[in-house]
Amino acid sequence: MAVNRIVLYYAFTPLPDPEAVRLWQRALCEKLGLRGRILISADGINGTVGGEISAVKQYVKATREYPAFKKMDIKWSEGGAEDFPRLSVKVRDEIVSFGAPGELKVDENGVIGGGTHLRPEELHELVEAKKQAGEDVVFFDGRNAFEAQIGKFKDAIVPDVATTHDFIKELESGKYDDLKDKPVVTYCTGGIRCEVLSSLMVNRGFQEVYQMKGGIVRYGETFGDAGLWEGSLYVFDKRMHMEFTPDAKTIGECVRCQGATNKFENCSNPSCRNLTLYCTECASNPETLRCPDGCAA
Repeated sequence: MAVNRIVLYYAFTPLPDPEAVRLWQRALCEKLGLRGRILISADGINGTVGGEISAVKQYVKATREYPAFKKMDIKWSEGGAEDFPRLSVKVRDEIVSFGAPGELKVDENGVIGGGTHLRPEELHELVEAKKQAGEDVVFFDGRNAFEAQIGKFKDAIVPDVATTHDFIKELESGKYDDLKDKPVVTYCTGGIRCEVLSSLMVNRGFQEVYQMKGGIVRYGETFGDAGLWEGSLYVFDKRMHMEFTPDAKTIGECVRCQGATNKFENCSNPSCRNLTLYCTECASNPETLRCPDGCAA
């Protein structure tokens, strides 16, 4: 039986010809039978692809042979090509759509002027050091708010954002100004969103900004569910969520009965299809698989 895997990766680096990189990446993935989603811009590459493990290893090796991607961090997880509907390789203005392509600055070492990178062990050292000094570290979620419904760092601030485009408005709203002189750790799934977010925060006057190197994925690989993380990790493929260990807490609540759940389902109303948390029982009946307060559509 074939063994399959998914890889998650990104690299911020100047790319003088994004379209040439797109053509090369598409041809490489098609040759190896991989599926997934790859975004390329003048600032770098962001991808998640899956397939048979030997093919994925060949893909990683070939991609890292390109000098700009030589040091690219690769995160492996369970899954395969079947977790993606197709192969999508596109050139965009941004590899993460914050709506600030002109603001972000990168060089061959990555994002310029972002937060201080912390490995999982260094994060714990920071938390302990600040605690000894009588300070609390503020965890700032760099994902869409709904993702935090099933998992987040303990006591984290979850900004009211539906998409990454909402972050700039949220940061400039004034509601987080009291954090500008506090130690703030940004985090996201694999590290890429908080690369940009930490830079945006520094540019807006936040004085002590850190970011989780490798994101929640790397933290979970290191500490599982025995650290500061609680719950499941939302992922943007058919799996919908993943857990680091069998001991993962279920912190999500069904919108119908408030039962514990980590499963997102689409509303059964064809004109709505809103993605919301439902328990298995409520999701089993089209009558209860409906927005409890009526559909917005």
